[in-house]
Amino acid sequence: MDFYKILLNAHKGFGYLELLLASLFIIALLATMFGFSGKVNKFLKKITLFTMIFFHVQFLLGVCLLFTSPGFKAAIAAGTLMKDAYSRQTFVEHPFSMLIAAVLMTIINKKVKSNDTISLGIVIMGLIAVGLFAFAFPWTRVFGA
Repeated sequence: MDFYKILLNAHKGFGYLELLLASLFIIALLATMFGFSGKVNKFLKKITLFTMIFFHVQFLLGVCLLFTSPGFKAAIAAGTLMKDAYSRQTFVEHPFSMLIAAVLMTIINKKVKSNDTISLGIVIMGLIAVGLFAFAFPWTRVFGA
């Protein structure tokens, strides 16, 4: 197995785990906001931390995968990176959406760690981060058409 396939399998495996963590994060965030009067509990702190860590690991794996991808090199060489919808989604929109989601998760983690209660702004930021993750997630390639 070459380096590209190892990275691809790791990226796919972390993707499944990230789906689970993002779901748990949203459930914990909404439960804290509406169920516990906004008081941050240990579960929310831990799930936010692990979601942020896995967002970052997934993003770093994806960046390594991007620059070792034969499709990325071919799209750049042919000049079709932004002209072809598949190439644009795979090599531009997907990485940048995930980057913004990872940055938002970092901000959310900092806010959850430093505050005793969460505000509506933190919840909205969390929903945007998971929304960007869901937008950029390759659902058809992972689960079939």
